[in-house]
Amino acid sequence: MTATIRVGAATCGLAAGAEATADAIGRFLVDRGIDARLERVGCLGACHREPLVEILRNGTSTLLGPLTAEGVPGAFDVLFRGRPVDGVADAIVSRRQDRADYPFLGRQRKVSTRLCGAIDPESLDAFLANDGYRALRAALAMEPEAIVAAVRDAHLRGRGGAGFPTATKWDMARRSPGQPKYLVCNADEGDPGAFMDRAIIEGDPHRILEGMLIAGRAIGASTGYIYVRAEYPLAVRRLRNAIEQADRHGVVGRNILGSDFDFSFVIKEGAGAFVCGEETALMRSIEGYRGTPSMRPPYPTARGLWGHPTTINNVETLALVPSILLNGPAWFAAMGTERSGGTKAFALSGSIARPGLVEVPIGIPLRELLYDIGGGGRDGRDLKAVQLGGPSGGCVPAALFDTRVDYEDLRQTGAIMGSGGMVAVDESACMVDLARFFLRFTQEESCGKCVPCRIGTRKMLSIVSRVSAGQASLDDIARLESLCATVRDGSLCGLGQTAPNPVLTTLRYYRDEYEAHIRDRTCRTGSCRIGEPVVAGR
Repeated sequence: MTATIRVGAATCGLAAGAEATADAIGRFLVDRGIDARLERVGCLGACHREPLVEILRNGTSTLLGPLTAEGVPGAFDVLFRGRPVDGVADAIVSRRQDRADYPFLGRQRKVSTRLCGAIDPESLDAFLANDGYRALRAALAMEPEAIVAAVRDAHLRGRGGAGFPTATKWDMARRSPGQPKYLVCNADEGDPGAFMDRAIIEGDPHRILEGMLIAGRAIGASTGYIYVRAEYPLAVRRLRNAIEQADRHGVVGRNILGSDFDFSFVIKEGAGAFVCGEETALMRSIEGYRGTPSMRPPYPTARGLWGHPTTINNVETLALVPSILLNGPAWFAAMGTERSGGTKAFALSGSIARPGLVEVPIGIPLRELLYDIGGGGRDGRDLKAVQLGGPSGGCVPAALFDTRVDYEDLRQTGAIMGSGGMVAVDESACMVDLARFFLRFTQEESCGKCVPCRIGTRKMLSIVSRVSAGQASLDDIARLESLCATVRDGSLCGLGQTAPNPVLTTLRYYRDEYEAHIRDRTCRTGSCRIGEPVVAGR
């Protein structure tokens, strides 16, 4: 075999035409009689260069993109037959396996996404050849308390948004009396602009299973639910395939790998309700009810699914666990900050030159992530702000781009790290309009169970919409801030409690834009339709 050719065939690649590119490569290899293996892999992260194709031969790597089906013959003639074709050099992303010659990839530190784009996600053999299920074997030889201790020493915090210490949650569930116990992988991922979980599942589904098996061993659970939105059909298909393969390999079912540990998986497809990302609403949905949140305490670790102890972790948290056991907690902790170990994946989108999936050590400055990796603003524009944490997060202005990407540091700006959505905003964006966009989303996604969220978000949206149309007064700003406090402090779940964040942070840093809409009836960017009728609640 002279070469291995990998085509990025995650959702982003397929949307850009990767299937046609792969077919064209297959025809080229046959027509030219070239001995090469063609693999369809997950997302390497550089979504802005899709379709991406990597050619591995003689110990070298050439990464090309975007490479359409029409461009395959010319590019491959150059690379395999030495024929000069104009324009192929522009398609070369990287010529180094460490990607150091392409800042977007070379400056990252991949742990949860290490095998995304590097293996066939539908091949168990490929996963096993890259240390797959080795961490599980190690965990089966450990006492549950030792697994929890390793995760604690790694300073792993939940990557779903709140940053709660994972080991603390696991220990609470492990100590809770009663059987059965359940483990839930939250793959709902409802934030606009977020695609970290989808990319990990599509690119390396066995890693999620291994992380869940280790977590199940640690807390004493025998059943794991994967709650994934039905809008992710490729992720669901690859998960089902991985579970079937794992079953045949002996890492699912009874007496896993000859141990006394039993574990099975259930995939639950959600209908796409944003509120079901909240853990109590998620559990209601799994149980077959309408997804609405419940009061806490009791917490799920004491009383969760069907009244039994339940641990809920998101995809990225579980994907990090195998690497902690294989490389040691000190290795993981050293990559982060004093309170938060390891790396964090972000979906970098918006007005950014190089959008895509990014994994970096916790503690990296925002500026380095946005400029050195992301390339700064699209089309050479200056970045004005970045929205972190989706509808639950807030805007961080350019003046604060030296802030570390860390739970506590970001919270001081009024934003949150969230699950990893990161939307770059340039000078052409109106911050009033941006706040209205996210507020409209949370208002529409409110389950309506509690009054502060059901009524408060609608009234907040009404005021922001009037500001956007130049039909508000300065008194409305005071009313808006008062409503934000009421909704934040009085809502039942995290959706309502964090819904005011985009409004509060834009008021904090861009109050002058609100006042310009009101006093001058002017939107400085031209984004808002000043003077147009305001539709109620919109």
